[in-house]
Amino acid sequence: MEPYRIALVEDNPVNVRSFRMKTDGINSLKMSFIAENGKHALSQLEELQHGFLPQVVFMDIEMPIMNGIEAIRFGKALYPHIHFLVLTVFDDEENIFEAIRAGASGYLLKHESSDQILQAVQNVLEFGGAPMSPGIARKTLQLLSRKEDHNSSSKFEMPDMLTDREKEVLSHLINGWDAKRISMELEISPFTIRKHIANIYQKLHVNSQAQIINLAHKNHWI
Repeated sequence: MEPYRIALVEDNPVNVRSFRMKTDGINSLKMSFIAENGKHALSQLEELQHGFLPQVVFMDIEMPIMNGIEAIRFGKALYPHIHFLVLTVFDDEENIFEAIRAGASGYLLKHESSDQILQAVQNVLEFGGAPMSPGIARKTLQLLSRKEDHNSSSKFEMPDMLTDREKEVLSHLINGWDAKRISMELEISPFTIRKHIANIYQKLHVNSQAQIINLAHKNHWI
């Protein structure tokens, strides 16, 4: 049996070493990559050929440049077959809720043992489960029982790494407009609009307007 392919997204070197110590000795796990933040992780996913993409990505939450929740939103929209498991020291309610809404398949605390990490991977891949640390599971049930239904359809803000002008251009791309029409609407040269679009594609790790629209729907930008 081929080993399960995993990846780790973590900015703390101590936590990286700890995770590697727990997983390197497990023959049924193979590390695809380690990334230091969400943006780095998306770049790594983009570079890998389909057959070598990780099946499970362990994702920290609090990271610079792009945090784990935002990375999960992008990653799940672009790679729906990949499972993202949050691995964090934080168990605050808002992070739990936002991670689940972003598409996380499970939520574990960083002190989990090697056996628990392996069981989490097997649970999500073999049984379609949603592995959670016991304390997280309790908080999740309490949180979901208090959340109002309208929260599930609330609109997210567009990514912070985009400039205000890029967000404006993105909103028109989402509506299906081409560069010429956007140029006329904003009274900016087509060359400048195309440059904004290229920047948007690079920052969001997409290469087509269809992917932009897909991301917008999944992340509730519209």
